[in-house]
Amino acid sequence: MEDILALILIFGGGTLIAISFSPVGRAIADRIRGGAAPETDPAVFEELERVRGELSELHERVDFTERLLAQRREEGQLPGAD
Repeated sequence: MEDILALILIFGGGTLIAISFSPVGRAIADRIRGGAAPETDPAVFEELERVRGELSELHERVDFTERLLAQRREEGQLPGAD
């Protein structure tokens, strides 16, 4: 049991040290200290809104296509449709 605990502490501690010196670790530390969030470019929000609009349009097209395919399948199942 002590061997496993020692391995976990060695590798876990090494990983923690490696992460703390990386840019990700520094960003997490700044966030914990209460540093200000980075400023966001308004162009990013505009692009996000454009992508959301395109996604909703794509969703409507997929729904329409699914309804058409379902309608064709149902027509083929009706008696006397031949």
